[in-house]
Amino acid sequence: MPDAPSTAVLFDIDGTLVDSNYAHVDAWWRAFRAAGESVDAWRIHRAIGMDSGRLLEELLPDASDEVRDEAKQFHTAFYSEHMPQLRLLPGARELLEAVSDAGHAVVLATSAPESELSVLRELLDASAWVTAETSSEDVEEAKPAPGIIQVALDKVGVAADRAVMVGDAMWDVESSGEAGLPCVGVMTGGIGGDELRGAGAAAVYDDAAAVLVAFRAGEGPIAALA
Repeated sequence: MPDAPSTAVLFDIDGTLVDSNYAHVDAWWRAFRAAGESVDAWRIHRAIGMDSGRLLEELLPDASDEVRDEAKQFHTAFYSEHMPQLRLLPGARELLEAVSDAGHAVVLATSAPESELSVLRELLDASAWVTAETSSEDVEEAKPAPGIIQVALDKVGVAADRAVMVGDAMWDVESSGEAGLPCVGVMTGGIGGDELRGAGAAAVYDDAAAVLVAFRAGEGPIAALA
């Protein structure tokens, strides 16, 4: 039996590997209206990737728990309408394959619920390269809290200083920083490079395809894992 990988690359999925962020924006925007609330779409976009409980606290600070729960249920229903149209972002599967072939553990470090994760898993079709994955069931509070990152590391038995995170949101960068590993930012979630770097991203690329180009050229934080 080959030795288990001593290094790992953790991947966010929504907005990083799958073009789903704007589907979430639309679903939340409609959900708030259905629950009798009104939140500007740009504010929703800024919160995508955040733990849903934290998102609801940020966007509906004065709402009751009942209204927040109702909005969350509507979001689930409206987002399900988008699922058949979801698509992979450029280079997503190729990057996972290349990282796995290089001997690193590949971890899908997402806080998506199982109902969404099952669709994302099927779309990625990457089970041959994925060592482990997380979901919302693994922690009480997801990003920007570092719990999901730590669970991902624990699942593959890799120390934070031997791992790299890849994500599209400030919350990925912040949670990685708290957990003690660098984060590679991609702009496919709609957050600009300056803001990702300002949050502490070790490097920023347009998309997963650009991360792959850098990795194959021996550049960037993933290539630095040895």
